Amino acid sequence: MKINKIIYYIATILLTAVMLFSISMYFLKHEMIKDAFESFGYPTYIIYPYAMVKLLGLVVLWLPGYKLLKEWAYAGFFYAFILAFFAHYMIGDGQQGTAIVALIALIISYIFFKRTK
Repeated sequence: MKINKIIYYIATILLTAVMLFSISMYFLKHEMIKDAFESFGYPTYIIYPYAMVKLLGLVVLWLPGYKLLKEWAYAGFFYAFILAFFAHYMIGDGQQGTAIVALIALIISYIFFKRTK
């Protein structure tokens, strides 16, 4: 049981680090992110709300309890990472590696979250 918790926390910390980097880019490098969203064909008005939703998802993952909300947060992150991977892949900017790392960390975190409960 102890090894499961260690793996869960390592994966969740890695996931949190990737997401906090992403969120910080949305706020601190807004013009760069705006250009990226435009190249994807996404509306730029969703940048700040999307960053806030990512932050709320992280908060839910770290709060004790709230099993249903955690399931929704994991699902939301899963779809976000899949879509991010394909968005970067389709425009060919070579930035899809971060989405893969985040997806792997998310899957490991989810599996070991289930094992520890």
